[in-house]
Amino acid sequence: MENPLQADCGSCFGLCCAALPFARSADFAINKDAGKPCPNLRTDFRCGIHTRLRQSGFPGCTVYDCFGAGQQVSQVTFGGTDWRQAPDTAQQMFAVFPVVRQLHELLWYLTEALKLRPARALHGEIRRLLEETGRLTGLAPEALEKLDVAAHREDVNVLLLRTSELVRAEAGRRKKDRRGADLIGAKLRGADLRGANLRGAYLIAADLTGADLRLADLIGADLRDADLAGADLTGSFFVTQPQLNAAKGDATTRLPPGLTRPAHWS
Repeated sequence: MENPLQADCGSCFGLCCAALPFARSADFAINKDAGKPCPNLRTDFRCGIHTRLRQSGFPGCTVYDCFGAGQQVSQVTFGGTDWRQAPDTAQQMFAVFPVVRQLHELLWYLTEALKLRPARALHGEIRRLLEETGRLTGLAPEALEKLDVAAHREDVNVLLLRTSELVRAEAGRRKKDRRGADLIGAKLRGADLRGANLRGAYLIAADLTGADLRLADLIGADLRDADLAGADLTGSFFVTQPQLNAAKGDATTRLPPGLTRPAHWS
């Protein structure tokens, strides 16, 4: 059975390439407004430069993940009717996609939380929110447009914070709280970050070579161009594949189960 939280681009109507905006930068070669299809999007909703995105100036596309929201909106919310066949659906479809994407991201985190044995006392509450979040993804387009997804995200986040505290306590010591910390370009080579709270930390271009990140909470941490060569992320949690795709690493980087070594790593 296919994982509903894993992107299936073949079942999507190129929503990330049409619904979302991006600005010309190191991540994108051009400016694009929300609701305007990328010029590289083909008529079959595939990317015309998929195999050479990085070389063409679009590394930002290689680190994006919809967590399966694309096929959910395309095939379930809108019943398989694409925005080119029915142009009158385009505006609503593009508005709904970011909402469902947020819900699918929350589903992914809650699913991961259920795998964390130190937080088993919370598993009942986690399952309840997991079921409620799943129910929300099945709402009609009109209801999804009106959904206060920020309020629901806050409810989930409170539970994920409690989960994090229980898991990080397994490190057996209190670590400095680096939640949201500005660690851009930080020299953390070989740092002992076991059990650290790095939620939302800015680790852009940080030197984490050989760092020990076991039992560290990395939810939302910005790892763009962070050097993870030789780092140990086994047991770190709430790490997503897009975070790893945005970072640098090598064959000696140790990863959590279920994540793969990006092809562009040395």
